[in-house]
Amino acid sequence: LHAAGLGAEAASPGELALVRAAGVPASRTVLDSPAKTPGELREALALGVAVNADNPQELARIDALVAAGPTRSPLGIRVNPQVGGGTIGATSTATPTSKFGVALLDEGAREWVVRAYLDRPWLTRLHAHTGSQGIPLPLMARGVAEAYALAEEVNERAGRRQIDTLDIGGGLPVDFTAEATAPTYAEYARLLAAEVPGLFDGRYGLVTEFGRSLLAKHGTVLARVEYAKSAGGRRIAVTHAGVQVAARTVYAPAQWPLRVAAYDAEGRPKTGPEVVQDVAGPACFSGDLLAEGRSLPELEQGDLAAVLDTGAYYFAHHYSYNSLARPGVYGFVPDGAGGVEFAVVREPQTVAQIVAESGGAHGDALTTLDALGSR
Repeated sequence: LHAAGLGAEAASPGELALVRAAGVPASRTVLDSPAKTPGELREALALGVAVNADNPQELARIDALVAAGPTRSPLGIRVNPQVGGGTIGATSTATPTSKFGVALLDEGAREWVVRAYLDRPWLTRLHAHTGSQGIPLPLMARGVAEAYALAEEVNERAGRRQIDTLDIGGGLPVDFTAEATAPTYAEYARLLAAEVPGLFDGRYGLVTEFGRSLLAKHGTVLARVEYAKSAGGRRIAVTHAGVQVAARTVYAPAQWPLRVAAYDAEGRPKTGPEVVQDVAGPACFSGDLLAEGRSLPELEQGDLAAVLDTGAYYFAHHYSYNSLARPGVYGFVPDGAGGVEFAVVREPQTVAQIVAESGGAHGDALTTLDALGSR
């Protein structure tokens, strides 16, 4: 992505370290988080990474850092336009009570934001993010329109173009029920041009991010069917992929559905009549299902279930329920000769690593504490 000319938004010290390891320059990096520590802010300003203050207390910390020495970091404030939520509350970030940003419609908040800019000439960015999955495009455009109107107000009262860059967030939703990409970036751009025409007239720099929609379609979880059985007339394919790789889908299947494709033991697409069946995972609770009552060619022992559209967040969402091992991750491309070239992205977790990470690596220290407690 860096080689293709993209920058990066980081939401934690770990993500910032990944951005730096990928070679993305500070000038194309933004640090956004509602809980930045003094140390994280100090590092970001030392590197020249853009920072959006989430709240007045964080802005006070930035004030102290700016007073202590110069920085190349573009600095701004994140606001919550409070335009409402989408179909998934957990990914709606512009609700009246969202934890993110300065709640713009709260009493006195808008004037506080304007005064914060007027009192700090070095604040040159404004950030708003309405949400991602489950957010309809018109609602996203409304959030951007509110941020644009606020920037215009600040600049008018400042008598100059103080805010020169709008960070409009992003996170286009992904259609997990179909192969096609929808909505498209072109649709979103057309809507923004119609609803907020001043956004593209050249007066503002524009920052946005589309993490999930860029990467979700570029991942597949492949799981072998260990057993095929039936219960109550329903076929069940028991695999090794479940809640540990797709927690959102297992716990909230209506909001986070995933497509499943059936392949035989040699990796060939299965054909034949479709059968209503469940695709189950290995965890010890009955709801560990990647698909329930799904019509697919009948999955049999030794077949492969391919869980589609599991790029993006699925890489990071391993859930160690039942001490289930973190699977290996592999990249692949056609080799030009009719085959496929693979590369390891992340080695599969070993049982020994599970034991060590569960306290086994510090067993002596733990038993020593137990002995001390018995005195």
